[in-house]
Amino acid sequence: MKMIIAIVQDHDTEPVSRALTSMGFRVTQVASTGGFLRRGSSTLLIGLDDDQVEQALQIIRDTCSITADPNQKRATIFVLNVAKHLQL
Repeated sequence: MKMIIAIVQDHDTEPVSRALTSMGFRVTQVASTGGFLRRGSSTLLIGLDDDQVEQALQIIRDTCSITADPNQKRATIFVLNVAKHLQL
């Protein structure tokens, strides 16, 4: 099992979340700020099976808007191993 933590710009949050959930991924959204200019962003938490990681990453790549500023990142993504998963 894996956990994707994707930090995306505020204006990309809804399109990315919608695209992921339409493909059956479960997404939890957390409001966050950070970076040099403290621009608004959201952190998306996506728990998924190992074989779904590339599909989810491609959805994020395809859905995040392209920026005119080459120094501005579209998203920051972490893919973590999950040692244990419980649903209570």
